[in-house]
Amino acid sequence: MIVQKFGGVAMKDEQSRKICIGHIKAGLEEYTNVVVVVSAIGRGKDPYSTDSLLRLTDAFRVSKAASDLAASCGELIASAILSAELEQAGIANKVLHGIQAGIWTSGEFGDGTISDIDPTMISDSLQQTGCVIIPGFQGMNEFGQVMTIGRGGSDLTAIALGAALRASHVEFFKDVPGIMSSDPKTGHNVTKLDHISFRQLLPLLNTERPVIQKRAALYAMKKAIPLYVRGITSNETGTWIKP
Repeated sequence: MIVQKFGGVAMKDEQSRKICIGHIKAGLEEYTNVVVVVSAIGRGKDPYSTDSLLRLTDAFRVSKAASDLAASCGELIASAILSAELEQAGIANKVLHGIQAGIWTSGEFGDGTISDIDPTMISDSLQQTGCVIIPGFQGMNEFGQVMTIGRGGSDLTAIALGAALRASHVEFFKDVPGIMSSDPKTGHNVTKLDHISFRQLLPLLNTERPVIQKRAALYAMKKAIPLYVRGITSNETGTWIKP
């Protein structure tokens, strides 16, 4: 089985999600079981983005627990929409969220860490349907409260699940064709890298919007999980990051 991660840009509208569904279908045909991790729809000022949800009231600055609960809704909405559209496309699936996903967190609201993963319910669900959708960016703390795991945390969710489920690899679908030799916005003669090590990858993630969250990449290196970064709209090969 594999884990596929779709970010906010990939989930932004129905046309983009149809492309995501095509990738999920291809993953099911090749690997039988696919766990899909999604981010909230869009970015910045988009209506259902995390930033927009957190701007609903200034009181979220006072209650970090309530702020995390609101922030987590972006991924829940994205999961529900993708699930319905997969069903419409004839692909059976199941959404697991909250305690069902088995992701336990600790630390501070807004920047929690994954302390443990119990993949039992995900594994059981994969026996019933080949496609399981997990909202990224969140888990449950010891008191049963929703806790988010920092900006870009859906990347960490996907990699942590890949490790817990012993996936073949984790696929990331991006608005770039793969890992580039330097930032395309600032560099010249930028080329796509076909293969790269984790140690070569890490310096490339020191940007404002890294292609993968650096904390997630460090987790993948520690757990020796292969990653495959590819373009959401491109059929060309992406970049493999292997231990």
